[in-house]
Parts: sequence; C-alpha cells; structure tokens
Amino acid sequence: MAEHLYRVELTASFLERLDAIEAFLLEADASLAFDTLLAELRASVIPNLSRYPRIGRRYLDNPPQSAEALAQLAALPAGAAQALREYLHGDYLMLYTASESEATVCLLSIRHHRQLSFDFANLWPGA
Repeated sequence: MAEHLYRVELTASFLERLDAIEAFLLEADASLAFDTLLAELRASVIPNLSRYPRIGRRYLDNPPQSAEALAQLAALPAGAAQALREYLHGDYLMLYTASESEATVCLLSIRHHRQLSFDFANLWPGA
C-alpha cells in the first residue's frame, strides 16, 4: 500500500520569519545555526509533516492567557484557531495547519525560542 503524503507549503509569513531568524542568529554571531536550521527543515521537519501532519500538538491545548493574544485569536477567520498546531524542533517552534481535504500542511510561522511570540495579525490576510 502506497503511503499518502501531504504537500508541505511555506507561506510568505513563514519565509519572513526565516529571514528574521537569520538576522537574529547573525546578530548573535551564530550564522552556522541558520544553515543547520535550513538543512533540518529539508531533511527532517518537512518530511515528518508530510508523513505525519498531526504530529504537532493543537495550539489551543494550552491556550494563551494574555488579552492581546486572545484578541488576535478571536479575530481569525471562523475555525482557523482550531486548526492551528505547534511543532517543536530543537530550538524552534513552528505554527502550522493541516488540511485533510487538500492533503496540505501550511507552515505559517517559525520562531527561535528566544524570539518574541507569533504575530497572528500577519498570518491570515484580513484577520
């Protein structure tokens, strides 16, 4: 039986966050860490999400407590907050959604554990 693989897409916001991580690591004099991150995304993270799209925990299993984060979640399109999942890989936390109907995983954001939290306002247009 052939394995059903999901397509993994990198959104514009994910790519912007990668740029921010690169700048963050360059400033910390850790440019090799960025090269390692890119290699791990290709070799491990993307293949894992392609095979196991529900590998990450549901984002709302541990809901945010701040008024700002709750307001941003409330502003998302209907059902969007319920679809959010977190995937932890080394020093990085990724936010993504998985759509069974489209067999697609969308990587929405990534951050180094020492960076600020997710920017929900830029994850979905019109949110």
